[in-house]
Amino acid sequence: MEAAIILVFVMGYLAITLEHSIKIDKLIPALVMMAICWALIALGLDSFPQWFDSGKHALLESFGLLGHDEKMHLMEETLLHHLGKTSEILVFLLGAMTIVEIIDYFDGFSTIKDFIKTKKKTKILWIFSILAFILSAIIDNLTATIVLISILQKIVKDRNTRIWFAGLIIIAANAGGAWSPIGDVTTTMLWIGKKVTTGHLIGYLLLPSFLCMAVPSFIASFLPAFKGDLEMEETVEKSKSKFSGTMLYLGLSAIVFVPIFKVITHLPPYVGMMLSLGVVAIFAEIYSSSKFSLTEIDSTESDAHAHHSPVHYSLSKIELPSILFFLGILMAVAALESLGILFGFATTLQDSMPMLGTELNPSEPNAVSDLVVLLLGVGSAVIDNVPLVAASLGMFSADIDHVLWHFIAYSAGTGGSMLIIGSAAGVVAMGMEKIDFFWYLKKISWLALAGFLVGAVAFMFTRTLF
Repeated sequence: MEAAIILVFVMGYLAITLEHSIKIDKLIPALVMMAICWALIALGLDSFPQWFDSGKHALLESFGLLGHDEKMHLMEETLLHHLGKTSEILVFLLGAMTIVEIIDYFDGFSTIKDFIKTKKKTKILWIFSILAFILSAIIDNLTATIVLISILQKIVKDRNTRIWFAGLIIIAANAGGAWSPIGDVTTTMLWIGKKVTTGHLIGYLLLPSFLCMAVPSFIASFLPAFKGDLEMEETVEKSKSKFSGTMLYLGLSAIVFVPIFKVITHLPPYVGMMLSLGVVAIFAEIYSSSKFSLTEIDSTESDAHAHHSPVHYSLSKIELPSILFFLGILMAVAALESLGILFGFATTLQDSMPMLGTELNPSEPNAVSDLVVLLLGVGSAVIDNVPLVAASLGMFSADIDHVLWHFIAYSAGTGGSMLIIGSAAGVVAMGMEKIDFFWYLKKISWLALAGFLVGAVAFMFTRTLF
């Protein structure tokens, strides 16, 4: 039965990886894989020789001596435990996505566009790279990419020029997401899973992540595509809401407040995110009411805005398929973890590479363990980084703020930039600009690889400082 569960997982994994080839959204195989894996566990429960206790991170003693009803009760408790941990991440993401959509409802991101006055390509490149690096750390790399490419489409006329900028935005957004606990799904998983803390994550990864963004941007500054001035597209913009700037700063501040709330109260991050969403929603409703009179609607507002509250409208715009994908993949990985499969694989790795486990010491760098984590980064470019990090959570038992977790956060977060399908930011940019896979591979991948390697070397330096 274990072999069947592993086969289902591998087939589902392949379907997710080949999403663009088989034309099936990756959330579908993720959900099917999750359901079938747990169904097979329930059907073959009496045949399994071991069970993994996620709370103690160890195999459960005397599992084989338990009766069928006791095993069923244990499985239900384990399923509920993993659903609870997964839901913490999903509710957190739902809150963050809704705040971002509320900002967009008030055209808040158009405030960023107003800052861009230059026509010089290299300056615009650095402006967008730095904006992507900072924004992705606050509103996550996927959303930052969507916002900045949307702005890019409004100011850059030539698509062939625009896709070069989009490629560098992908690299910068993924780099920015790696050093923030709310910047990337994988770092959020590690943060909520009590593997990293905000202070150490920033301390370890800020410099490596910055170099991962800056090195490709610096090299690109000398490429022909970024020489000369840009032909700016002159468009007549609709009048934006007078509250756009206020809602931008309020929304971003509310998201940044979440790690502070966690440090003060020690409550799970989703509690702080719900508080932030509630505060932003209050102002959104107040400002929305002031935009409409009782007798007529401002002609600059769309019908959608006129007939919905900003909160309801924003909830209808969030990326629900991504939420369901994370649910499917995290719960499928939890199935492998519960059977002790991931633990057994980790034990095998640690027998040959002991530095990967709890013995990892930042003052004694190990080339083999570094290579394995770097390969994890390369792997995240080929397959999704979410299941890779989810698997590492089930495999390794290093303490909180161990350098292993921070290196995994860096590698999984930035390694996906090496292929356009390797990160959520890359996939959304591919869709928005119809970027060809092989064009990206030829023009951008080597820049991403250069930044990834320089950042990794910088991490090997910063880890010795703590």
